[in-house]
Order: sequence, then structure tokens, then C-alpha cells
Amino acid sequence: MEVDETERRIRNSPQLITDPDLHAYIRSVLCRTVGEARCGAARLYIVRTPEANASMAPNGMMQINSGMLLHLTNEAQLAAVLGHEFAHYEHRHALLWFQELKSKGNTALWLTLTGIGLLAVPGIVSGLSGYSRDMEREADIDSLARLSAAGYSLSEISAPWKLFRAEWDATAIERKRKSHTLKDDKADGSHPSLSERIAYTEAEAAKQAPGAEVGREPYRAALARWLPGFLDDQIKLNDFGASDVLIGSLAQQTGSAALLVARGDLYRTHAKPGDLEKAEGFYADAIAASDAPAEAWRGRGLVRIKLGRVDEGKADLRSYIERNPAAPDRAMMAMMIGDKA
Repeated sequence: MEVDETERRIRNSPQLITDPDLHAYIRSVLCRTVGEARCGAARLYIVRTPEANASMAPNGMMQINSGMLLHLTNEAQLAAVLGHEFAHYEHRHALLWFQELKSKGNTALWLTLTGIGLLAVPGIVSGLSGYSRDMEREADIDSLARLSAAGYSLSEISAPWKLFRAEWDATAIERKRKSHTLKDDKADGSHPSLSERIAYTEAEAAKQAPGAEVGREPYRAALARWLPGFLDDQIKLNDFGASDVLIGSLAQQTGSAALLVARGDLYRTHAKPGDLEKAEGFYADAIAASDAPAEAWRGRGLVRIKLGRVDEGKADLRSYIERNPAAPDRAMMAMMIGDKA
């Protein structure tokens, strides 16, 4: 009943992405990975939120967040995520976890349901975390077998975990904290450590038939319309270290002008010493690209105005308006350059 109510809220959420093309693409990857006969059990929801997560509930509700889509670079990686969540569903992990919780005693269950939480009973926490980690390993191994059978390449399956680790380290450095990858585990202990996860997925991948398909271009094409918005959501997290690693990694792999603009936006909003000059460089690289979006001129114009080169900045903003006359911020940009909207 609780999961059904959660699904109702998601179905009516303004964050729900209903783009039929993106939805059809992700479902096609799911069905290829788990089989046409099985994938009908999943009701797929794509939610716009920068949290990099995906899940599948016992009632068949599968959710994948835009933040997770942003962290993937090809269809094979998407298939791994979808296959992993479907494995949780088929192995009934959520229900088994609840039964394990219940077996620990009614007091612990009551504490959880009333909001006091399992922190009140640390011995139970430890046991349940181990139980959950075993389920995560099982889902990881299961998804690799599905990918191999579907003909997907397993060569980059661990890449998202390595990216997450690099992001966490960068966040810690930026915020002058110790990286929690030093202990190399998630704070709640419910998942295997990243080093462990990378090691066993790569070892298991080596045992499977290698497969051939990576699917970079179909994945990029499916996300192209949404990429600028997803990048903007990431920047608004105000986590410069992680965002710089993520956007820089994606830009290096794809050379997309939209990613260069996003990196320029990131440095422009960060605005620490030297950042505006770096931002101008990213915008210039984007403008030089054949697929340069109009936003590259807007970003460079705003940077140049901040750097005191007002005439150059206004010229860029005029170029932005000319290239995107229906821009939602047209009136604001026109006001900045002293023109009529």
C-alpha cells in the first residue's frame, strides 16, 4: 500500500518526464536486457532530479532519475543499471529485506515504522546492512549475465563507480573535508564498498562472453534534447568539485559543445579567482564547434561583462539573441545591452 501511494505521487509529480521518445528508448533497452516477456512487469518512470539513483519496487514500479542518466555515457551502462534494478525485483529483495527486518523482532520493526529508526538498535543495523550488501552483489552479478546474453559490451561497466569515487573525492577536496572514499564505503553501509564493487564487477565481466555493443551514439541521441537541462540541474546542486569532475569527464569523452557550455556555466557561477577566465575559454571552445548552442554566446557575454570588457560582452549577448530570438531570457539580455526586447 505504501509503495502504491508512492507510485501515485510520482505519476502526478511535475518532475515526471513524459517525453515519449526518451521513454520508448529506455524501455527498449530494458526489454532487450531482461527479455520481452519479462519487461512487461515494469512500469517505468523517468524523474527529473539530479540525485543519481534508480530503483524498482516490489509492485513493479521502476524509477530512473535524470541524475543517473547524466552519469552514464552509453547504452551498455544504462542496460547494467536497469538490469540491476530488475534483478532486485525478480529476486524479491525488498520483500526479503522486510522479512529479515521483521525477524529481528517486533520492537525493532516498531521503532523503524514510528520514525525512531534502526540507529536505536545498532546490532540490528549491522546485520541488516550485511544482508543488503549481499543483495546488491547478487543484483550486480545477475545484471552482468543479462548484459552478456543481450550482446552488450561489459568493458565499461565499472566506469560509473569510478566516476562516483572521483566525484566524492573532488567534493571533499573542494569543501576541505576528508573524502569518505578513504574508508571506501557508503555512509549507511548498505552497499558494497566502491573498491569491492569495481573489483568484483570487473572480475565477473571477464568471465562472461564479452559482447560487442556499447551503444554510445544511440544513448547520446536519446539524451540530446534533455542534456542541457540535466546539466543545469547538476550545476544548481552547488557542488563544484563533483560537478567539475562529472562535466569534465563527459566533455572529454564526447567533445559536445553543450558540455563545454555547461562547464563554462559552472566556472562562471563558481567565480573564484581565475574561474571567469577559464569559463571564457570553455565558451570560446564551444563557439568554435560546429554544433555550438546559442547559450555559448550568452555565457561568454556575461563573463566578458564581469571581466570589464563590456562592449565585447554586449556584442556576444546580441549574437545570443539573434541566434535564439525566442529565448526565455531575451528581455533580460536586451536590458543588459540597452536594446529593446
